[in-house]
Amino acid sequence: MHLHQLDTPCAIVDRARLQENIQRMQQRMNQLGVKFRPHVKTSKCLEVVNLQLAAGAHGITVSTLKEAEVFFAAGIRDILYAVCISARKLPRVLALRRQGCDLKIIVDNAESARQVGEFGRAHDEHFEVWIEVDTDGHRAGIDPAEGELLTVAAQLQENGATVGGVLTHAGSSYELHSPEKLAALAEQERAGAVLAATRLRHAGIPCEQVSVGSTPTAFAAQQLAGVTEVRAGVYAFFDLVMHNVGVCQLDDIALSVLTTVIGHQREKGWVMVDAGWMALSRDRGTASQQRDYGYGQPCRLDGTPFDGFIVIGANQEHGIIAAQPSQPAADITTLFPLGAQLRILPNHACATGAQHAVMHACDAQGNTAPWSRFQGW
Repeated sequence: MHLHQLDTPCAIVDRARLQENIQRMQQRMNQLGVKFRPHVKTSKCLEVVNLQLAAGAHGITVSTLKEAEVFFAAGIRDILYAVCISARKLPRVLALRRQGCDLKIIVDNAESARQVGEFGRAHDEHFEVWIEVDTDGHRAGIDPAEGELLTVAAQLQENGATVGGVLTHAGSSYELHSPEKLAALAEQERAGAVLAATRLRHAGIPCEQVSVGSTPTAFAAQQLAGVTEVRAGVYAFFDLVMHNVGVCQLDDIALSVLTTVIGHQREKGWVMVDAGWMALSRDRGTASQQRDYGYGQPCRLDGTPFDGFIVIGANQEHGIIAAQPSQPAADITTLFPLGAQLRILPNHACATGAQHAVMHACDAQGNTAPWSRFQGW
């Protein structure tokens, strides 16, 4: 189907931009001499993941066990579940491993390590467990310099699990927007993960893998000595948050939401479209950055942005486009005629993608093909 034939709202993937983004990241990882393990939570789409693997990726990172189950069923064995494991989920992990999935899980505390080990002993399974370390105070993980790291590793070993490696995620990189600060954080991320691995090895605990990553630090890293792999996810689509961080241009953003102009509020300067938060998400990630894009950046059907306009509001099925205060007055009914199709660039590709069960992959001529995107946990 052509773009003009699609019902709106719907998710659109620009195939050329997607391919360029994938190649750009893989080439960077090749230059740095590390393996690349893409995070598939952004797309949850087999077609996208196949492009990443074809470009040279080694294995995948998942954020849900459903992702692991779906991609393993599609033939992908090397999978890292990069969320600290809950004991309730261990039966599903066991089932995947018994089917032949090389599934790695992570922990960041001694109690979880004990639970994994005890469940493994009870079922005669030696889980491969990576230890999450915190290198920037962003979220989860153990301080790589603290004694708890060795305690967790010992707990795993004592209960028959294998310490497969350490990993970290410099999520605070999303808050930065200068090359110098991003490069410094990338080095902090690298050094912290390598410190953790070194301490484990000095204690006699094998630690084969050292895994780091976020989209900004993956691009900003100057060298990755001691690191074995990098993880990143949103780079495949990019979004307005990443644009504000400084790692992509607007015309690199491969994901958008196709929408239709359904009305005008002339006295308010509002353009009404049929993409509300159910299509765009409520993510306001740019609100705390140096440029706020509201709920998204409206573009013409060819992807050219409407400079000076943003989506200022989003109800469940209504989006509201309006000019920013600095924009000269314009006739909104001429710029945005009733029935016109627009494309909205998202604040956060992961959140916007999650609103859609299908993404329409679009070529330069506007021809599209449906790519399924699964949901759930």
